[in-house]
Amino acid sequence: MSVPPFGLGTFRLKDQVVKDSVRDALELGYRAIDTAQGYGNEAEIGEVIAQSGVPREELYVTTKIKPDNYSREKLLASLRESVQKLQLDQVDLTLIHWPAPRGEVSAQEYLGALAEARAEGLTREIGVSNFTIALLKQARDILGDVPLATNQVEIHPYLQNRRLADFARREGIHLTSYMTLAVGKVMSDEVLQDIARAHGTTPAQVALAWALQQGYSVIPSSTKREHLAGNLRAQDLNLTDEDMSRIAALEQGETARLANPASVAPDWD
Repeated sequence: MSVPPFGLGTFRLKDQVVKDSVRDALELGYRAIDTAQGYGNEAEIGEVIAQSGVPREELYVTTKIKPDNYSREKLLASLRESVQKLQLDQVDLTLIHWPAPRGEVSAQEYLGALAEARAEGLTREIGVSNFTIALLKQARDILGDVPLATNQVEIHPYLQNRRLADFARREGIHLTSYMTLAVGKVMSDEVLQDIARAHGTTPAQVALAWALQQGYSVIPSSTKREHLAGNLRAQDLNLTDEDMSRIAALEQGETARLANPASVAPDWD
């Protein structure tokens, strides 16, 4: 697996807030940063990275192409701009942010352009986000020998995406979990609180450890240094089989989905 298991998410973080979060994270030991063209914070993140003194070879920076830039010409040009904003020679991973199944640009065009960006050295690896089983199969057919580094999807205790996860596991496709904390919902969950008490930890760390123990990468975000530090400690938490079973029982299916923009979301598995 090339994608680091633990990183910092920056969705909804802007201006000085994102600068402070990334700076704190790097000081605490985070080395993977996840952003996107649609987040509007690449330049701020690039500024902090440049000032951090962290050697480039220690960092793993991910960005995502927004649907407005899916045509071949726009994709390549926009990724060059993202690389420039991030003050890097190349990004480590570039994802197609949403499959946009009803969009004007075909998967053949935007995935082909993404592979071209990799060949040009704009990005070291490529992947996708919010792709279903059918769309992953299509992507593999289009890309041929060009590997998919990950599929970044919503996975948390209430939406466990089991069909997709089982398929990905069988096919050797790595998954990255976003919204692993269900936008803070895990903090008030009685089951997760009970497991946390047993381990002397927090519900957030329990949810992150649950995802990590299934082999997913996680990219939680926070604007508070103490929460960033606490999230990082989830890597040291070993949940029991009973803990994992109790969390598995929290599944609520599609009713728990948090990210589902009508204009770009697929027909979910």
